Amino acid sequence: MDRNNRFLEPDRGSGMMGWAIKQLAFWSIAGFALYAVLANRQLFQSSPPVPAQPAAARAVAPADPAPREHLQPLGQAVYVTNNLTLRAQADGYAWVDAVVNGASIKMAFDTGASYVSLTEADAQRAGVTGNLVYSIPIWTANGTNPGAPVMLREVRVGQLVIPNVNAIVQRNLAHSLLGQTFLHRLKSFHMEGGTLTLSW
Repeated sequence: MDRNNRFLEPDRGSGMMGWAIKQLAFWSIAGFALYAVLANRQLFQSSPPVPAQPAAARAVAPADPAPREHLQPLGQAVYVTNNLTLRAQADGYAWVDAVVNGASIKMAFDTGASYVSLTEADAQRAGVTGNLVYSIPIWTANGTNPGAPVMLREVRVGQLVIPNVNAIVQRNLAHSLLGQTFLHRLKSFHMEGGTLTLSW
């Protein structure tokens, strides 16, 4: 008879009681071992990789409020375009109350005039009447009216300030004019429909 089969049959020498004790001990040990394997089967399985901690779980540095190239350095001026719009009067001129070398002078814009031109009285107010030499010929509808070259320290019209403006002083001039030596210092200017627009 096969040895395995003899294990399941009662031992004739030890009797039925001894065989029963052996069977009980064997099957108890086998059952306990099977239970242990089933209860801990996860230990014998390969564990899936643990996902890395999301970035949100780590400490987050405060965001930069704005790209550096968009930040204006301290102390650096920011220049924007300014505009001034003037309506021409019945005589065709756009008039302003200008400040020349600190003196208030009523002047007319004249896009056809080559120079800023001051009457002798306005030149005296602006403090530029000393040692005048009338050496620049200026042609007008009434003939030649020579002008004396001067340098104006500053011409101010509202918020617009132009320093070091070439000008002339003219005899027999009806009123002072803001001509091209002022206008060409601006970003742009144009007269349209009786409206003069200055940009700087």
